[in-house]
Amino acid sequence: MNLSTPEKSGAASLEAIARNGSLLRRIAVRIPTYLKDMRENPAWLPMFMLARTMPARKLHWLGAKAARPAQSAGATMFEGVELKSIVETLRSDGLFSGLVLPQAIHEEIASFAQSTPCFGNFDRRLEFMPGDHAEAEKRFGRSLLSGHYFERILGCKAALAIQDDPLLLDIAQHYLGGQAKLITTRVWWSFPTGEASDADKNLASLGKYHFDLDDWRMLKFFFYLKPCDTGTGPHVYVRGSHNRRSLKHQLTLLVGHPAEEVLKVYGDDSPITLTGDAGLGFVEDPFGFHMGTVPSRTPRLMMEVGFGVSPPSRRRFHGEPVIR
Repeated sequence: MNLSTPEKSGAASLEAIARNGSLLRRIAVRIPTYLKDMRENPAWLPMFMLARTMPARKLHWLGAKAARPAQSAGATMFEGVELKSIVETLRSDGLFSGLVLPQAIHEEIASFAQSTPCFGNFDRRLEFMPGDHAEAEKRFGRSLLSGHYFERILGCKAALAIQDDPLLLDIAQHYLGGQAKLITTRVWWSFPTGEASDADKNLASLGKYHFDLDDWRMLKFFFYLKPCDTGTGPHVYVRGSHNRRSLKHQLTLLVGHPAEEVLKVYGDDSPITLTGDAGLGFVEDPFGFHMGTVPSRTPRLMMEVGFGVSPPSRRRFHGEPVIR
């Protein structure tokens, strides 16, 4: 199959410029998105500029309010986990793995995802059924690394049950502070594909270590909705990178960095590769370096529920970050 990529098309795409162009061009193409963010929330700009620096982050953490008393005892779908232990592990490692969805829950979401059209590469113009991925690549003439559902996931009751589970909010408030609130819920596929540009891989957050900068303090829960092994593009997290950052990585506008550069700071034994059965869940501080690896054999189906301390963005709530 011959697929065109942004680099091979006649005009440079937004993704190609934003990910592969010079620093100034990469900033320039994001200006409409940045302006939208500032209009929606004027406090976004100081966060965007300062939250990447450790001194500013530590100052902001001082404003964390006490968490409410735990509400999840006996009311959560998650069994065999303890709130205090999860929060302590998050503080030390930035990551806790071991939240397991009930089988009926993850199967219902997977069924919904398989029977509902998704949008390729964050682009609402690239709509297709996930089972028709190969045909869709031919039809659109380009690689499709991801398929997002955006607000359509609100039509799945099982997804809403996870989003509203009291244990998630308890963990978020005991880690982030009492201001923690739900800021994002999304479900998406990551597909193996024969040919994909670095631009599309970066847009899909695949194959390159990066940290998230959507809020001063954040926590993200991830759930595999299908089994995930080394050929399914498992998530990788750099343990301990959430509370230690080299000066170089604080004083740049870029959030993505090559693996060798990241591991030189944190050590070759710091990455944790998360594989497991359908229903496996883990929670991380996304200021730590992480990435989704590129699936080589089997599509990955994943859910994310995110918490932060600032008002949620309506536009970004379901994972649609770019103004086109």
